[in-house]
Amino acid sequence: MHRLHRLLIGLLLCAGTFVSAQVRLAFEDDEVPQPQTQTNVHQPPTPFRAVWISTVANIDWPSEEARGHTLLQQQEMRHLLDEVVRLHFNTIIFQVRPTADAIYPSPYEPWSHWLTGRQGQNNDIPYDPLQFVLDEAHKRHLDVHVWINPYRVNLARTDISELDSTHIFFQHPKMFWKYNGQWYFEPGLDETRIWLGKIVADLLLRYDIQGIHMDDYFYPYPDHKTELPDSTCFRLHPRDFDNIDDWRRNNTNLIICELHDLIKAIKPSVQFGISPFGIWRNESSDPDGSKTNGLQNYDELYADVKLWMEEGWIDYVVPQLYWHIGSRAADHKELAHWWAQHCYNTHLYIGMAPYQLVDRKQVSAVEWKRKKNTAWAQPNEICRQLHLHEQIPQIEGQVFFSISHLLKNPLGICDSLQVYYAK
Repeated sequence: MHRLHRLLIGLLLCAGTFVSAQVRLAFEDDEVPQPQTQTNVHQPPTPFRAVWISTVANIDWPSEEARGHTLLQQQEMRHLLDEVVRLHFNTIIFQVRPTADAIYPSPYEPWSHWLTGRQGQNNDIPYDPLQFVLDEAHKRHLDVHVWINPYRVNLARTDISELDSTHIFFQHPKMFWKYNGQWYFEPGLDETRIWLGKIVADLLLRYDIQGIHMDDYFYPYPDHKTELPDSTCFRLHPRDFDNIDDWRRNNTNLIICELHDLIKAIKPSVQFGISPFGIWRNESSDPDGSKTNGLQNYDELYADVKLWMEEGWIDYVVPQLYWHIGSRAADHKELAHWWAQHCYNTHLYIGMAPYQLVDRKQVSAVEWKRKKNTAWAQPNEICRQLHLHEQIPQIEGQVFFSISHLLKNPLGICDSLQVYYAK
């Protein structure tokens, strides 16, 4: 695609939608087809029953054996989608940008090595994996939300030398910093938001998707030993902030606000959703926080999700409530009620953790010893949580992490879901 973004600027201006000058700059050089006018606005299904399909580290798809093998990849995906239907889910959240790479033919980022075995735009991929997933999912009447990770460039165990030579990391190295063995885009730079805007606009204009989704990986999880290496960027681009923590939160606020405006200008029916870590703030830090004692989105990941809901910048939120009912640090029941009280006009779905379940037949002796006396060794914990959600009107559904963990059927969870969701 060439000269794509000049047309898009015109589209945004004609739509009367405010988009920041930084995002408009993203659309100066390239061009895409004019998007079709939407006559039927797609509504998210209620209840929302979704499952994450991860591509990073080949967690869910494709398998390591299927890297670079089209027919095997397609066979595996059809199987996953058939299972999604069998369990009465209605939506998949499919990871298409795990580490600043692509599970689809992108004009900006290289093919993901999780797909091909070797990162690079020149790999001979004879099909479009995202279009294949969309076609197969829509045939099964499933919605598809594409899941992107905004800042992550690699995993700690992946050496930067494995990046393709065309990667933006090598073209603009000053846009990145390293923390705990991983490289990240610098969130404080306008160029980072411009780049991500290009990625999202391309997905919206080329694919019939129902949602854009991001999870909890904004600023990296802290190790409480190492300072984030962004003091120079803060000094050079403070944007009138005196406090670096407030500046970091504003960096994240800007990307959320601008992506919301961009999505609604291009394709208003597409839902914009975030799946944050399950605690906004603890009550000990803020009177409006939850009665919990754990890591906080606001303070340590610089993600003020409560503000995003208040401002209407996201359509839905999926807090990752990966704790059991009765947890001392973070009680699932306490947090379910907290998010329900603060979701405002945002759809609220709960992130569920079948990966936490321990089935003696499926886990190592070490894992069994660690969890055998916990709620996660009980076959009814997930069902207890589902019944709790039924009692909270604001909760409109669940999202399960992830499909491969679920399909192992630990403690018969799939059997339970098949019956529960058939109601």
